[in-house]
Amino acid sequence: MTLYAPLIKQILDESQKIVLGKELEIKLSLSAFISSSHLLIEDIPGMGKTTLAKTLAKVLGLNYSRIQFTNDLLPSDIIGVNFYNTKEATFSFKKGAIFSQFLLADEINRASSKTQSALLEAMEEKQISVDGVTHQLPKPFFVIATKNPFEEVGTYELPSSQLDRFGLCISLGYPSYDAEREILSSTKRADIDSLSSLKPEEAQTLQDALKEVFVSDDILSLVQEILAFTRESSLYVTGLSTRAALSILSLSKAWAMIELREYVLPQDILEILPHIIKHRLQAKGKSKTPQEIRDEIVSHLHIDT
Repeated sequence: MTLYAPLIKQILDESQKIVLGKELEIKLSLSAFISSSHLLIEDIPGMGKTTLAKTLAKVLGLNYSRIQFTNDLLPSDIIGVNFYNTKEATFSFKKGAIFSQFLLADEINRASSKTQSALLEAMEEKQISVDGVTHQLPKPFFVIATKNPFEEVGTYELPSSQLDRFGLCISLGYPSYDAEREILSSTKRADIDSLSSLKPEEAQTLQDALKEVFVSDDILSLVQEILAFTRESSLYVTGLSTRAALSILSLSKAWAMIELREYVLPQDILEILPHIIKHRLQAKGKSKTPQEIRDEIVSHLHIDT
């Protein structure tokens, strides 16, 4: 795995020139990309969600596009549409914004459920169909979606079936005092265009390397113990799904890669678990944070941290 150490170091170092004081969030975003998952960022406006997406796209060297979700956005605005070419007397397909390697779906919960579904289907299948014709999406294909708090005017709650399509859910939160001071001192800030990028094939090789990361039977048993606890303890509205288990495994492998290891440790699972359950597990009765739920799981299963 040391073969990929320079690439991972470059991504982290370059990203932190723009996204200040958010090393954990950058690592989590990178782990979502490496594992071929998708990322959901839930936060109030102005926290740097778009900046994080643009920075990561630039550093990874991927083609980037952004869709602003609104209540009048149509599925065809995302995936594209067939139109009649009068000169050639044939139908031609005009690709939508989804045909990019790195897509920012901004404020996804401001659009109708039908429009949201068009995006989420493409995320799952890595392809779209228009009038019976299938079109493959670029490879790699990575989506970062931002979601405003449900309490804001003009937003709609995403159903759990759609939330489950995202491997991770994170929040950026307010920057630290020092990071914010550096942001305010504009003369000290780097420009996104000045960042160095990976070569076109290097981002894909990071994803391809994931299959080489070793997962022991003990790690598989730990994942199943976590699943069983969430399903059988009666502490949560619903337990974790099999898709969530697959996310735990793939994201743990990606986290191990970022930590420059070729094998998964229990600590890798514990590091990413709060961000995997953030949008999947809801405690019954008293509200609990993802970290509190993670600690609850660790305590009941007697996992050595």
